[in-house]
Amino acid sequence: MTVRITLPDRGGEALFDLQGSNVQLLERLFDVEIHARGSELSILGGQKQIDAVEEILGDFVNLMADGHEMSSVDLQEAFQQIARGAADKLQDFFPKAVVVKTASRTIVPRSLNQARYVSMMDSNDLVFAVGPAGTGKTFLAVAKAVSDLLEQRVERIVLSRPAVEAGEKLGFLPGDIQEKVDPYLRPLYDALFYVLEPARVERLLEKHVIEIAPLAFMRGRTLSHCSVILDEAQNCTPQQMKMFLTRMGVNSRMVVTGDVTQIDLPQGQISGLKDAEEVLRDRQGIGFCYFDQEDVVRHRLVRLIIDAYSAREEPSS
Repeated sequence: MTVRITLPDRGGEALFDLQGSNVQLLERLFDVEIHARGSELSILGGQKQIDAVEEILGDFVNLMADGHEMSSVDLQEAFQQIARGAADKLQDFFPKAVVVKTASRTIVPRSLNQARYVSMMDSNDLVFAVGPAGTGKTFLAVAKAVSDLLEQRVERIVLSRPAVEAGEKLGFLPGDIQEKVDPYLRPLYDALFYVLEPARVERLLEKHVIEIAPLAFMRGRTLSHCSVILDEAQNCTPQQMKMFLTRMGVNSRMVVTGDVTQIDLPQGQISGLKDAEEVLRDRQGIGFCYFDQEDVVRHRLVRLIIDAYSAREEPSS
């Protein structure tokens, strides 16, 4: 069976990348053959397979008509999620909500859970994001905080992390206190430098509009009119978690992110993130968003690595 689809004038370059890998991926995932002649595509295969690809390409045409920008990488991730059943339609993968748009970046959710996460941050003053590495928990929280700052919904951004070594002893670190803790906070700088121009980030840091500090520096403070993020929260204690959450002041929003499978606390020490899940779940005004391997948006091998470790750690039946 053969079905023909005509693509819009704009956007064909997103589908037909230089190596043709997007079309090849569709063919492999859905067991079809796709041939192009100008802007017209012919799809050959079984009825069910053709219907699936036809729906995807129909969604693609509609999204392009609505003005969406889709990179080759984003399209490939979307195709794979639909093939796995992690999303139903291409529209699910490219929601209309833009998290932040700057002169150089437009940040949008890249999975259903990421879209739910953004929605949750819009509707709750306190959100917990729990899941494995690479799912965008910290990145989207930083992007949302920058968006709120640019739209003047908040006056400052405060980013924090517990200064806990990841399974190795670093020993004495030279320099003043800021130089000693900066290595622990580097991932937060990385996220900021991606969302905003580095020179602008530096100016905002100098003016203390953006502040990056270890969790220990939060004690005794009241954080009002702020977007506040606690990253790597699995490595704080229950006492530290309570201390941090009670810093929330007037017109502030907090996001707490972490991965409970990567706890670097001393053996026997309870994770503050796990404890907070038990204490605060189902409380009004507090949102919990859970990610899994299907939401990984880093290199394609990251999902494979997480799956492999998870399989080994699961008890045999």
